[in-house]
Amino acid sequence: MIGASFYITLCTARNRLRVRLRRLREPRYLLGGIVGAAYLYFTVFARRNGRSSAARRAGRAAAQTPPSMAAMAVAGPALGGMGLLALTALCWILPGSSGLLTFSDAEIQFLFPAPVPRRKLLLHRILRSQLGLLFGSMVVGLMTPTVGGFTRLRVSVATWVVLVTAKVYFAGVSLSRAKLASRQARALRVAWTPIIVLATAVTIVVIALTRAFAGAPASGPVELFARIRDVASQAVVREILWPFVIIVRPIFAEWPSAYLRSLVLAAGVLGATVVWVLQSDQAFEEAAATAAERRAAAGSGERARYRVRSGAWRLPPIGRPEGAFAWKAAVQTIRLVDRRGLIRVVALLFSLTAISVSLGRGSGFAAIVGFFASIGTAMAILIGPQVLRMDMRQDLRHLELLKSWPVAPAAVVRGQLLWPGALITVCAWGLLTIALGMSWAVVARLAWSLRLSAAASAAIVAPALVFAQLTIHNGVALLLPAWVPLGNQRPRGLDAMGQRLIMLGGTWLLLAVASVPGAVAGGIVWFALQWIVGSAALIPAALVATAIVAIEVLLATEALGPAYERIDILAVERAE
Repeated sequence: MIGASFYITLCTARNRLRVRLRRLREPRYLLGGIVGAAYLYFTVFARRNGRSSAARRAGRAAAQTPPSMAAMAVAGPALGGMGLLALTALCWILPGSSGLLTFSDAEIQFLFPAPVPRRKLLLHRILRSQLGLLFGSMVVGLMTPTVGGFTRLRVSVATWVVLVTAKVYFAGVSLSRAKLASRQARALRVAWTPIIVLATAVTIVVIALTRAFAGAPASGPVELFARIRDVASQAVVREILWPFVIIVRPIFAEWPSAYLRSLVLAAGVLGATVVWVLQSDQAFEEAAATAAERRAAAGSGERARYRVRSGAWRLPPIGRPEGAFAWKAAVQTIRLVDRRGLIRVVALLFSLTAISVSLGRGSGFAAIVGFFASIGTAMAILIGPQVLRMDMRQDLRHLELLKSWPVAPAAVVRGQLLWPGALITVCAWGLLTIALGMSWAVVARLAWSLRLSAAASAAIVAPALVFAQLTIHNGVALLLPAWVPLGNQRPRGLDAMGQRLIMLGGTWLLLAVASVPGAVAGGIVWFALQWIVGSAALIPAALVATAIVAIEVLLATEALGPAYERIDILAVERAE
């Protein structure tokens, strides 16, 4: 079976490479490949060569490592071990399942009926996952800030061990979760044992960290890393972190003896993890059967699993047709949300908040929260429309059904924008409120009046920017449907990455062009009123700018109506 798995993996990689090269004959993939290769070169290789040239020109004057970097390198295994412990806890808390338990249609049809033990099926999936893990470890090695090629190879090997261990362990977590639903007392004890052990370990490490930072916060990075190293050197904490530190130690070990010795120990931890996972034959069989049923019911594997719930929002029998599309998307979102997952996320955020408060002063924590809330607001406005695809980019798969509805084309386009735009706007407003509440610790030098005016103007402008981007994305989906991945499709490869970069850059460019009239008009209003009302002039300026962008969005949706009427069903590429 192992030989057959190697053969399948190699043939799959070869055929995938052939498909990727063959599709470069199409202009959109060729252009995406050029852009992706250019992005990779200028962000990795050119920057690395520039740093190396600068170091050589400086005569290696900067060869002396800064104290903070030296302290971080010494505390590297401890930091990595604590990070892996935290990620291990997150695997149990956050929802999701391991990719090792997700089989393709061909594997379900040919391997499941075959006389193959379930353990060998899991080993087959582990081998199949090595291509992606090897590629990821190679990327990490290439991005390592060093000039030695052999050093990059050693970092890549050490990173590969970490990634494989994490992949296999997450599969074990998924199998243990399946045991939690068992009615057998022995299976429940086996399932709950790693959870109790991990919870105890995390509690001990958190208490040790709290005691180390309870007296006074660290004065700088050097003291911070020194305290973390001291905590990791405590007897109990050292025993708890031992398997996690062993996994990451090869990344920081010196060549040759220390590196080889730590690599052997890390391979031993990996082998123990694989043995632990392979003991779950019955759970693996149940999880594999569940995955097979899910894929068989979903067809292409893209349909989501909905949960039947009573809807609090009922669609009225009469009204604007745009409301029907917003209602459909809202109900779809509600039925997709897993309440248990939300509870886990809330509990995780609460725990991180409590830990942050215990480790530092209140003002420092408020500054961190305010800073990340500000960054999150900008990300929600600029990246949210790119990520949330519950609009025409999803419903183009059902174009034949949409065209049968007696709804005006422009109303269809506007209806597709309502719910995702409203959802992103509410998220941005929530993050903006947090940023404003914590602004006393981030921008304490600015007056409250200026902070309030800036936050109010940002809240006014946010929906205009969000709906403008959604209009651009839906316009591209109607005018160039082949460039838009439909539904949950996530094409891979250098050419797909280049296409996403082109789409993102084009969206922001069109957004900047569309914002120019509103920005000019808002700037005139601000300049005229600032002498009278001061910083409060930002609010009427934002209102004027938002009104102009809203008119542009309305006109754009009307202009996209004929494009919706002309689009051919065959122009939409279906998933393979």
